[in-house]
Amino acid sequence: MRKIVVTSGKGGVGKTTVTALLGRKLSLMGYGVVLVDGDVGLNNLDVVMGIEGKVVYDISDVLDGRCRLSQALVLDNESGVRVLPSSSRKLDVSPQAFRGVIDSINADFVLIDCPAGIDEGFHRAVSSANEAIVVTTPSASAIRDADKVRGLLSSYHLGDVSLVVNRVRYDMIRRGEMLTSKEIGNLLHLAVIGVVPEDDHVTVYQQLGRVPEFAVSEKSGDILAENVAKSTKNLVEPYMKRRWRWR
Repeated sequence: MRKIVVTSGKGGVGKTTVTALLGRKLSLMGYGVVLVDGDVGLNNLDVVMGIEGKVVYDISDVLDGRCRLSQALVLDNESGVRVLPSSSRKLDVSPQAFRGVIDSINADFVLIDCPAGIDEGFHRAVSSANEAIVVTTPSASAIRDADKVRGLLSSYHLGDVSLVVNRVRYDMIRRGEMLTSKEIGNLLHLAVIGVVPEDDHVTVYQQLGRVPEFAVSEKSGDILAENVAKSTKNLVEPYMKRRWRWR
């Protein structure tokens, strides 16, 4: 089982949306996927997935023995992804207890949606994973925070740490107003395995729990999922019509 924490450091970069996109794409490839909301007290993964109305139990019920893990997992409306919601109440969940729940999951991939910031919730989520994906946008502040997270991740025994650049504007890149994803990867010393362009469909359709197949971000999700599934570092920059291979 591959346990991958999706983190960012900075909030508002689309980390939860990337987690949902990747999870659904891996599921459509035939893998068993469970998404875990690691943000205890500020949960929103179920909202992004459009399944909040189906939630009966959450991770706090599992930890307190009020239900079995299988009872707390909620099936996604659009794929075979199962979601373990977090609690809306602020709880004192130890890293050991959280890791115990993660380790009891039976799936090919467990994607942990890490809380924003670098406090206790970050370390709790990261300590339960064996791989990490850092999500950033091309903004200077997001890149700076991603660099801080990269440094913190280096203290953990993770098999792989890679990068997803979200909300890319290719028109701005062509005008020289935005760094390319390859340049961002070089700055952070991380291999870029996914580039998700700015996509209004995400905002418009998120309340429905899905994004239409014709959306640009959906096509980017296919590349990201293929890299994750195959543990490759291939990156296609559509605006440059060029394929980069990271080694």
